[in-house]
Amino acid sequence: MKHVIRFASACAMVVAFASNAQADKLTIATEGAYPPFNYVDSDNKLHGFDVDITEEVCKRMGADCTIVAQDWDGIIAGLMAKKYDAIVASMIVNEERKKKIAFTNHYYRTPLSIAVPKDSDITDAQSDFAGKTVGAQSAATQSIYAEEHYKKADLKLYPTLDEANSELENERVDVVIADKFPLLEWVNKTGKDCCKIIGDVDGTMADASIAVRKEDNALRERFNKALDEIVADGTYKKISGKYFDFDIY
Repeated sequence: MKHVIRFASACAMVVAFASNAQADKLTIATEGAYPPFNYVDSDNKLHGFDVDITEEVCKRMGADCTIVAQDWDGIIAGLMAKKYDAIVASMIVNEERKKKIAFTNHYYRTPLSIAVPKDSDITDAQSDFAGKTVGAQSAATQSIYAEEHYKKADLKLYPTLDEANSELENERVDVVIADKFPLLEWVNKTGKDCCKIIGDVDGTMADASIAVRKEDNALRERFNKALDEIVADGTYKKISGKYFDFDIY
């Protein structure tokens, strides 16, 4: 994907951090296909909660940041290959990812949720969905969970959540499992006539954090400081309020 947006902090902040070349110019990856967190709008630019958070923390860090869209399947590999300096893409922290990369403190938390067609006879989000077809985004927390817990189901994986949701809308899968907030966004908009959420999956509440390379501890701490600042002074709440009428922090 080639969608890119650029922004720069105020000159005074750039001067203040001019001695730290690592943080002066940063490239940040997001997915661009995960509304309302990150998506490409009709103006062909990246938007969403992740993008707004990135812009604000970069400003607090005095960094000149370029945000680029990267397909989800290769997003960690791209970070490790130094194609970009960090990932702000609603990435959930888990033990497998922590073996490869490092994470900041969380900037929101989410459980997994289950969506089904409105006329479905499936009512229990804690089911193992035996004999059912379950859709999920590949290489994501939801697919990892599904592979571990839905061994009696037919699991179908898709490059993006939008594709999994489209399969549900067209009745080619019986269930979609996904992070709650993007699934809720879809059910309330595109999927409002076809589908519903039946509940959250117990025990799946997890942190979404900024990812960096393991060796970049100084950068990780700069992100943490900036995140703490925007939470403390109310900027985080203001950004969040553009997308959610409830607390996701």
